[in-house]
Amino acid sequence: MEPTKRRDAVKLAGLAMAAPVAAAQILEQAAAEAMEFTRQAEATSLGSGTLDHLDLAITEFNRAYSLKPPRTVFDAVMDYRRKVDRLLKAPHTHRQERELLTFAGWLSELLAWLAHDLGDARAGLAFATDALVHGQEAGNGQLCAWAMDAAASINLYGHHPHKARLAVAKGLAEAPARHPLTVRLHAQAARAAAADGDAEGFTTAFHAAEDAHRSLPTCPPRRFGMDVMPLADYALTSYPATSFIWLGQAEEARQHAERALATYKAAPKASRSPSREAIARIDLAMAHALSGAPEDAVALGHQALDSTRVVDSVRHRASDLTSFLTRRYPRRPEVESLRDRLDALDADARRSPPAAGPGA
Repeated sequence: MEPTKRRDAVKLAGLAMAAPVAAAQILEQAAAEAMEFTRQAEATSLGSGTLDHLDLAITEFNRAYSLKPPRTVFDAVMDYRRKVDRLLKAPHTHRQERELLTFAGWLSELLAWLAHDLGDARAGLAFATDALVHGQEAGNGQLCAWAMDAAASINLYGHHPHKARLAVAKGLAEAPARHPLTVRLHAQAARAAAADGDAEGFTTAFHAAEDAHRSLPTCPPRRFGMDVMPLADYALTSYPATSFIWLGQAEEARQHAERALATYKAAPKASRSPSREAIARIDLAMAHALSGAPEDAVALGHQALDSTRVVDSVRHRASDLTSFLTRRYPRRPEVESLRDRLDALDADARRSPPAAGPGA
């Protein structure tokens, strides 16, 4: 910098005309202000163990997801989601903000699935979007990808395969490389293509899922202390079983549904999902129904409804089964018995209060 410009800069700073004593006072005041800046940067209303407590709570909620009634878990998770929202509005550090945003996103991702289980697609998609936004704000791509995995499933059950494919695309853009979630997302794309009647799109996406599965590391990352590999294995068996049913290919559907059931029976107890296992039984029942074996289909339908977790997605697929059986085999007593049982379960679900939305 030229001498003249340097002098001008010093004048602008207010020090050029100050006496040595005054300059010292200015610098002393600046030091005090610097300490205040630091204090404000570290100011927080969070207790020392708050973040550790939230991490433990979310871990426990994820473990409870498949073991406890969805209404009970939903209410508990929603309470924590509101608490995290209040913490985000209270004083906290920038580093804490990123962690709080991440916790908020994980809670909303779980709430998306729980709302889906309770039959409220609108709330489910709202929570999935909330998880995506908080994941983006926190810079957590994995959270964003899990949120879009939930959105894809909810859209599929809502008969919106095109929206499911869009959600998958967003998820794949954020998913970590060589992660079981990438397998799931490609399998979701395959299932959405089948729902759209796009056999070629199904084949392409399913091959991508298989390729992604082959490239997984020997010890894949865990999610909240749990092994997520079974979720990838399930996606490679149960998702194509459903897809082949939609594409009218009974034998392929049967083979994949049997593999899905075997996969779940072999999974560790903590990774098993009664509702997904029930859906695999319904897929197998549909394959038998398509092949002209209604007795086997009805028996498997009852086994599915015997599940300890008959959530909305299970009842939805069971309705597909009973509708098909009623059309193909009208007035058969065993078919009417299965349909009556499902009607009773649907009536019980309607008497339960709906899931509360994000603004509740």
